[in-house]
Amino acid sequence: MSPNLYVTNTHKINPESVAMAESCSKVLKVPFIPRNKRPLNALCPEGEEAGFLVVSKNLELSLIYKGFELFFHPSMSKVRIKALQKGQNDPMLTAMDACPGDSVLDCTLGLGSDAIVASFAVGASGRVVGLESVPVIALIVRHGLQHYRDKNERINEAMRRIEVINADYLNYLKTLPDNSFDIVYFDPMFRKPMQKSSSMKPLRRWVNGDPLSMEAVNEAVRVATKRVVMKEGSSSGEFARLGFKNIVGGKHSPIAFGFIITGKGEKAAL
Repeated sequence: MSPNLYVTNTHKINPESVAMAESCSKVLKVPFIPRNKRPLNALCPEGEEAGFLVVSKNLELSLIYKGFELFFHPSMSKVRIKALQKGQNDPMLTAMDACPGDSVLDCTLGLGSDAIVASFAVGASGRVVGLESVPVIALIVRHGLQHYRDKNERINEAMRRIEVINADYLNYLKTLPDNSFDIVYFDPMFRKPMQKSSSMKPLRRWVNGDPLSMEAVNEAVRVATKRVVMKEGSSSGEFARLGFKNIVGGKHSPIAFGFIITGKGEKAAL
C-alpha cells in the first residue's frame, strides 16, 4: 500500500505555482497544504508516513519521500538518441523493429526514457502511448514530457509526441481492439528495486511490483501487429517463462530485450 500523498509548494511561491498546486491536488484527489515556510515533515500529523508532490516557483514537479526526490529528466534517452544520430544501433529498437510511422504502446512508462527513444525512432508520423499506473508519477512525467527543454530539438519533439495515460496495463490492454498497435513494450525491471539507481528509491513504495503475467503477454500478442518486446536482466528466466524466444543484447550488458514476432501484416487504423 502506498503512503499518503499531499501536494504543496516550495518556500518560494508565486500565483502560478499556487494555482498549479491546487490543480494537481484536484487531479490527484489529495489535499493541498500551503507550505508557509514550514519543513515538509511539519505538514502532516506526527508519525504519518507521507509523500509530497512539490510544485516549484518555476512550475516544476517533484515527488519527495523520506528525503529522496523524484523528478522528470530524459536521462539516458539523451545519450541513446545522440548515438542513433551518429548511426549507431539501439538494442531496444532492434528488438522492436521500430520504423518511422509505427505505433508503440509502452505498458510500463516509468520515467519515460525508453518511450522517448521509441518516439524518436517512429517519428512524427508514428505514435507512442505510455501507460503508468501510479497517478502521481503519471502526472510528473506527463508534465515533464511537455515542458522539459533540451538543447537537442529532436529530443524535445520526441518528448512532446508521447501520450501519457494513467492506467493499469492489463486492464488497458483488455480494452483495445485486436491489432491496434504495431509494438507493445514491457519493462518489468522498472517495478523492482534497483540498488544502483538512487532516483528509483522513492518509487519502491509507490509502484506495483507484480511480475509480468502470461495473461498480459497474451493480450499484448493480440494487440500487436508486429512485435511484443520485454526488457529484463540478461540472465533472467522470465524470457523462457513468458515465451520470449528471440533475444537482443545481453552479451556485454546486464540488460537484454526479448521479443515475440506476431507477424500479422498490415497494421490496424488507429
